[in-house]
Amino acid sequence: MFIVLLRFSGARDRAAGLMEAHRQWLARGFRDGVFLLAGSLRDGAGGGIVAHGASLQALQARVDADPFVAEGVVSAEIVEIAPARADARLAFLLQGTPAHSGDQAR
Repeated sequence: MFIVLLRFSGARDRAAGLMEAHRQWLARGFRDGVFLLAGSLRDGAGGGIVAHGASLQALQARVDADPFVAEGVVSAEIVEIAPARADARLAFLLQGTPAHSGDQAR
């Protein structure tokens, strides 16, 4: 599971012209079942994505294809999380996770 942080760079003024292509890129991520959640950072500094079901290499390639990343509007940081506990509603995130001990918060 991954958290992708997209932080605006000095080219933020070009974001408006790329917004529709960025939205289409996000929609593909959801259609492909890789993106679980996406939204803006509260401080207005960019956005964040929760991703699951892809390797780091595949996710990196996907992120590199984001028009915002490709055009230098944002810098991307991918943080990998090894889920060990989850609320029952998110138990699917533990499936296939080596760190999974079967311990779920209730």
